[in-house]
Amino acid sequence: MLAIGEVQSEFGPEVAESTFRDNRRLYVPADKAYALLAWLKQARGFDMLVDVTAVDYLDYPDASDRFHVVYLLLNMATKERLVVKTALNPPDPELPTVVPLWKGADWMEREVFDMFGIRFAGHPDHRRILMPDEFTAFPLRKDYPCKGLGERHNFPVITRSES
Repeated sequence: MLAIGEVQSEFGPEVAESTFRDNRRLYVPADKAYALLAWLKQARGFDMLVDVTAVDYLDYPDASDRFHVVYLLLNMATKERLVVKTALNPPDPELPTVVPLWKGADWMEREVFDMFGIRFAGHPDHRRILMPDEFTAFPLRKDYPCKGLGERHNFPVITRSES
């Protein structure tokens, strides 16, 4: 089992750990996220990236950062699971892509970009995956209105015979 002391000796004391309902979480600064994830895969056997997602903490009273990008990892041999979180802030939230580590991160990172506007530097195909190309907003951000911003009036109408 991964020990926090081992992680901190590799990446410094700013890497923190918490546990909630048997879920172990590591909090890592954005500038060390890629190195930590690569180390977890190569040296500690976390060979499966289960998910990449994000959380918008806008208006949360105790939050000091706007976004957290969340990586859910699994060591297939030991069945150990780990959550790695890193914080980002506007105006241009960006992390390095983890596609070189896990090919499955391709569409996961595209979804995070599409819904939250978080960019992944070096991504091989950084374009929208869920929303139309004409869509300019990020619908899972907390400051996006529930009724939208009126974007739909510009979308081309496609008839059933054309689809």
